[in-house]
Amino acid sequence: MQQKFIHRANNAKLILFFAGWGADEHLFPYPPPQGYDFMLCFDYTNTNFDFELIKSYQSIRLIGWSMGVWVASMLFENYSLPWEKRVAINGTMYPKHDLWGIPVAVFEGTLKGFSPTTLAKFRRRMCGTTSGVKEFLSCNPYRPLENLQQELQILNDRIEQTTTVSKFIWDQAIIGTKDLIFPVANQRLAWSDALPNPVPILEFDVAHYDKILFENQISRFE
Repeated sequence: MQQKFIHRANNAKLILFFAGWGADEHLFPYPPPQGYDFMLCFDYTNTNFDFELIKSYQSIRLIGWSMGVWVASMLFENYSLPWEKRVAINGTMYPKHDLWGIPVAVFEGTLKGFSPTTLAKFRRRMCGTTSGVKEFLSCNPYRPLENLQQELQILNDRIEQTTTVSKFIWDQAIIGTKDLIFPVANQRLAWSDALPNPVPILEFDVAHYDKILFENQISRFE
């Protein structure tokens, strides 16, 4: 995966953001609160993570979005890090699941029929509205189509090879009630019924991708 510092000033605290499938550094240009550095993780065509880059931080606030929730859960399951808070946004520990994640047929249909048209439809559903898509595209996200397809295929293969749910613990789940990627009902079940210990849920009237929600979570912890 790629690890990029959006803001780095050798602070003692870090915001560590695991983005969703297809994301890049242009989507999250928000300044962190005073006293924090901000690292973005994306492009999960491999799971290589350089722990040396975060070893000096005394406090880490983890944010996972969409597929990044599962990736972070699997990566950090067996690591003890100085977590300040762990917040999952519009994703679950079961990324491909008919009851607790993206329905299997939808996930596999996106992968098997992947094309520029499929990507455009996905982004429309991800952003919820035409104006939301325009706002998303105004950030100039760009990764080659072949790279996006490769990432999705690799994520699918890893999910299929994983037989147990991660024991990683999230402190808060945020659900967008207009999410058309991870169904709202599935998210609610995943955080309340599918884990040994239910995770507190906050709900906002937003789509799967919402610029203001991310800005609030990164810059103001709202």
